[in-house]
Amino acid sequence: MNFRLATMALLTAASTLAATAAHAEETAPPPALTVSGSVALVSDYRFRGVSQSDKGAAVQGGITVTHESGAYAGFWSSNLSGWGTFGGPNLELDLIAGYKFPVANAAALDVGVTVYTYPGGASKTAFAEPYVKLSGTVGPASLTAGVAYAPKQQALGKWYNSGASAVAGVYDNPGDKKDNVYVWGDAAAGIPTTPITLKGHLGYSKGNSGLGPNGTSVAPTGEYLDWLLGTDIAVGKLTLGVAYVDTDITKKEAAYLIPNFSSTKDGSSIAGSKVVVSITAAF
Repeated sequence: MNFRLATMALLTAASTLAATAAHAEETAPPPALTVSGSVALVSDYRFRGVSQSDKGAAVQGGITVTHESGAYAGFWSSNLSGWGTFGGPNLELDLIAGYKFPVANAAALDVGVTVYTYPGGASKTAFAEPYVKLSGTVGPASLTAGVAYAPKQQALGKWYNSGASAVAGVYDNPGDKKDNVYVWGDAAAGIPTTPITLKGHLGYSKGNSGLGPNGTSVAPTGEYLDWLLGTDIAVGKLTLGVAYVDTDITKKEAAYLIPNFSSTKDGSSIAGSKVVVSITAAF
């Protein structure tokens, strides 16, 4: 009898300890640092509506480390070609840092900076672009509005007045510095009881109306709109995306940029409409 009582007491104590440990694990505070990231394959790398991969596929990925305070830092990278050819490995590496904090029950403000670099590529092509983003939810929709302003820098300057000058390799305005502003809005909403999310984007660019030191430009025609309409489908840990991407840049407006602004494949505009397909794995 005493043995049975002792055994029952031990089992009860073990059960209590296990429950206590599980409760402690469930209520343990979140880690001070979290790491997140993604890897993607896209059929075309479009930056603000303009192809950076000569209308071909690109492999992209990045990692972000976030502190519990809201501060974060990370990087994102993609291969380049055509319009985005910067020499070396033709690689874009963006360094990102910022601070995100709540400003209301369902809204957050994000203040940071992106430094666009091209390792091993042409000189004077890296530039910094501070940004401010306000995000929140309205019913089932997630909304984001942002402004990115890059102060005057050589990478954004009008070194070439035309594509012909760029091909000739003769600077029209060597050392020129210009600034650039980008204003955008994003919206996304999931369809209830489905793995489908609908998304949209509208952006406005304003900068120099020529080409920079490497024959490219963040705002190639000086001022234009870009937009995107698409859908994402969650399949396990993967996200399949399909999006229609376009700009209001006409062939006539971009004529002075040719041949720089044309695909090396068929001479078509690298800012024309395109359906972009992607597959992304997040972790």
